Amino acid sequence: MRRKRAAIVLGMSCILMASAVLQGCQQNPKSGKVEIELVQYKPEAVDIFEQLEKEFNETHDDIHLKISSPNDATTILKTRFIREDAPDIIGIGGDVNFSNFIDSDMLMDISDYEGLDSIKQAYLDIDKALEFVPEDGVYAVPYVANAAGVLYNRAMFKEYGWEIPETWDEFIALCEQIQSEGIQPLYFGFKDTWTCLAPWNAIAVDLAPADVCSQVNKGETTFSDEYREVAEKTQALLAYGPKDPFAYDYNGACTAFANGESAMYTIGSYAIPQIHTVNPDMDIDSFVMPANNDASENKLNSGVDLQFSVMKDCENKEAAYEVLNFLLKDENVQSYLDEQKAVPCKEGDFELASTLDGVKSFIEEGRMADYQDHYYPSEMSVDAQIQPFLMKGDVDAFLTKFDTDWKRYNRDIIRKVEDYEKEHADED
Repeated sequence: MRRKRAAIVLGMSCILMASAVLQGCQQNPKSGKVEIELVQYKPEAVDIFEQLEKEFNETHDDIHLKISSPNDATTILKTRFIREDAPDIIGIGGDVNFSNFIDSDMLMDISDYEGLDSIKQAYLDIDKALEFVPEDGVYAVPYVANAAGVLYNRAMFKEYGWEIPETWDEFIALCEQIQSEGIQPLYFGFKDTWTCLAPWNAIAVDLAPADVCSQVNKGETTFSDEYREVAEKTQALLAYGPKDPFAYDYNGACTAFANGESAMYTIGSYAIPQIHTVNPDMDIDSFVMPANNDASENKLNSGVDLQFSVMKDCENKEAAYEVLNFLLKDENVQSYLDEQKAVPCKEGDFELASTLDGVKSFIEEGRMADYQDHYYPSEMSVDAQIQPFLMKGDVDAFLTKFDTDWKRYNRDIIRKVEDYEKEHADED
């Protein structure tokens, strides 16, 4: 099926028309160098990207690289697309925004990029699963991932002799044990709605099919059927957190955990740099959220945190590929891992932060599943639905609304899926 450039609906209700022509790589007449601009969406990583930009430009005579790391980069990018002012390479997460860019036919098929051979298949598969309908080609180079589960105070666990749980029953028993010692087991920052997604995702990867959103789009199941246990177990965690789990935001929760106010924190590895700004000496480790009672079924909640895509209209693919080659050098990947405590998407003998000791085996074995919310339409604001659900506790009402809103905000995607399935019915 030949894809057509679709429209991307922006939060500001702007529409990108398929006929837009993007700028692409250009030659600087003054320097004689090919100018390549990379815009990446992680402002917290600005220091490492400034370093990488400097090193690239010092070692390349024919290409000049400019890297920007603005706040709210995704919105800025969409605005620039409307102005026909796209960069040459974008650095974004593996989520629904990436899905929309593919669907809009804006990204270059980089199947011929040899650097893809060095990327772990699990992360290539995660990216492929983000396509609304199956597409020919590859549209991103996964760079680094993160992991979400349970962070824990290693020194506190050692002091009290607590064991790492491998099943849901063991996890609840541990929370009860910690509580009996007069210590708060968990901390939450649920005042910021997005933090509600951290335990939700970590539980869902064990209890719901990895492709549940795709199944729902095909009409094969419902969230009411697949998410009930996820909702119930996410709610069950509240008994082991602060008295008012909605009183603290993300920064407050990170600070409280850093100060030893809880033994564990249900958040992702991305929080570790923030925690260490409060308590640089805190000994943190992590473990996979064991959401079921079969330890062999446990999976690490890990998704592509940063990946690079070349815009379709880039005029100098070779120069763009040279930038990707530079970013994928082992020493540059390691520099990023050291600063951001991330997980490499590239195969190789990389040194991971000690804060990931408890999940290394899952990374090495590829026992991972993507964040469920990477498939949720942003307009649906699932995080803002989970928060009031946790406040009120009405599972049925929450799941009914989830199903209703999914059909509302995904109707165009559902229609595309239906058309694709009809078109390819004879291939089954």
